[in-house]
Amino acid sequence: MLRSATAIAALGFSSLGAIAPAAAQVAKPAAITADGVPAIPATLAEKLRPYLEARSAGAVDWNPVDRSLLISTRFANVAQLHTVASPLAMRRQITFETDRIGTAAFSKSGDVLLVQKDTGGGEFFQLYTLKDGRLTLITDGKSRNEFNAWSHDGRLVGYSSTRRNGADSDLYVVDPRDPKTDRLVAQVKGGGWGIADFAPDGRTAVVGEYLSVQKSNLHMLDLATGRLTPLTDPKAQVAWGGARYAPDGTLWVTSDEGSDVQRLGTLDTRTGAFRAVTPPGKWDVDEFDIADDGRFIAYATNEAGIGRLKLLDPRTGRSRDVTGLPQGVVGGISIAPWGAIAVTVSSAGTPGDAFVVDPATLAVTRWTESETGGLDTAKNVTPELVTVKSFDGEAVTGFLYRPDARKFPGKRPLLIDIHGGPEGQTRPSYRGAANYYLNELGIALFYPNVRGSSGFGKRFIALDNGPFKREDSVQDIGAFLDRFAADPRIDAGRVGVQGGSYGGYMCYASAIRYGARLKGAQCTVAISNFVTFLENTQSYRRDLRRVEYGDERDPAQKAKLIAISPMTRVDEIKIPLLVVTGANDPRVPKSEADQLVAAVRRNGGTAWHIVAADEGHGYAKKENRDYSTLAVLTFWQQYLLGGKAQ
Repeated sequence: MLRSATAIAALGFSSLGAIAPAAAQVAKPAAITADGVPAIPATLAEKLRPYLEARSAGAVDWNPVDRSLLISTRFANVAQLHTVASPLAMRRQITFETDRIGTAAFSKSGDVLLVQKDTGGGEFFQLYTLKDGRLTLITDGKSRNEFNAWSHDGRLVGYSSTRRNGADSDLYVVDPRDPKTDRLVAQVKGGGWGIADFAPDGRTAVVGEYLSVQKSNLHMLDLATGRLTPLTDPKAQVAWGGARYAPDGTLWVTSDEGSDVQRLGTLDTRTGAFRAVTPPGKWDVDEFDIADDGRFIAYATNEAGIGRLKLLDPRTGRSRDVTGLPQGVVGGISIAPWGAIAVTVSSAGTPGDAFVVDPATLAVTRWTESETGGLDTAKNVTPELVTVKSFDGEAVTGFLYRPDARKFPGKRPLLIDIHGGPEGQTRPSYRGAANYYLNELGIALFYPNVRGSSGFGKRFIALDNGPFKREDSVQDIGAFLDRFAADPRIDAGRVGVQGGSYGGYMCYASAIRYGARLKGAQCTVAISNFVTFLENTQSYRRDLRRVEYGDERDPAQKAKLIAISPMTRVDEIKIPLLVVTGANDPRVPKSEADQLVAAVRRNGGTAWHIVAADEGHGYAKKENRDYSTLAVLTFWQQYLLGGKAQ
């Protein structure tokens, strides 16, 4: 039946133009260039549409004046700030920008709301104040600026900025009520600096210096003189994080000093001694927040990917477990001045929503219930944890989502989806549009955490460091392929791989090393040549990436970086590729995709290429994301399913 223009517009895409019976096609958004991508039938968009309409809500901050909860959620094309007055109340939009907004914070009195925003995904963030739906610029409008912290009295904002030379994240303070008060406090060397928190007396601040996922330092900053004094041993291979002051001046931190994992404890600012409070174990403390009156600390642990929220009494050292949250990923902890604890939870059946915990009773109240396109999320499968021994005996794990065997009997196709970072971690959160593969096509999904992933301790995260260990993580994929080849419910003849950022490099590398066992590869914002990547990534992050991947200025390391780069072995890519790129990507420049796509095509290979002119490292705008999702689905239907819906 021929649909009306109104019905077609309801698909969430721009006008489809002239429509022929049974041949309507999805039009590309204006910002998208789709090179080599075939026409996408509108009927596919209609089938997928409910899965594209899920949204999420993330807790951002509490309004100390009216006690509403500030959240970030999307009702139009990009996520914006909204307020929620009470549990499950209306989400009232308060920002109306063309680019997404997810970072904001109220002053202590609530008289100022500070907002951080970039343009077109370029990550050159600026700071603004928000009033009456309008943003007022606080920073220079050119450099990269990142919000760090409000002072305890709510007078000053601390932030880092690259405005001096484009590379070093110097430390600034400003009273956002008067942008003329903006001043440089300390010049630093490196792109990983930030003010973690102001001391309660307002004279000093604790500053973090991030060097790698394995090493960071803490310093004391004198706000009057700009003097930086080390609080921790700058020579020690220790990661420090989450530094926050309690009202009594006690400095709380997370640290892996004397441990394989991050533990919560206190740091003596005179001696530098760390005293762990949480017990030894095998799981990281991811984040924490301190109640304004210091009565308790809320912290989240990462236990095999599952988030657990706990409340610590600093006086006794005893913790209580919050058990009423959905089992999934817990983050974004924000404690209100009156003690209510807001967190964001994502799980197989929860697309990401705000929940509030009563610190006295531990009762949990849901504050947002995001729409899921009308789909019953109870049908979404819970993943199983898969563990294998890799080539060297190292145990590596991942989460496997299997389709319903009653609906899809027999051996099923498999997509392996590799996270970025490389210090990232795939956790059992809401799968979004990927649920279409499981519920409608019967495709199994596997999300590996190869060596180098976070969440498994500092020993594990170091196993892929530098160019000479880099391909060990690629061999982990081979171990998983062997595991699934022996799985009676997986069709080893129909396996595909996909990944983004570092996972995009893994995607290319897997296509080279295991191409004979794969039907295709879908690689997003991917590194294709480690040397050109390091030379062209933004200068403020170049040294940070050299620590992880290797230093292209060293001849031996450069030679190895070239040897392991996908561009060096691009002739060995024989399977079809779909490459997705953001033109404004500051991390992995578009040139990384351009050179690999061109080389594959010169060799006579198949490479679809999607570029969004108004996106960066991943797509934030719904119209671009929807089109890309449909193109990926079209790719897998053609190359994994042989053009047939299963």
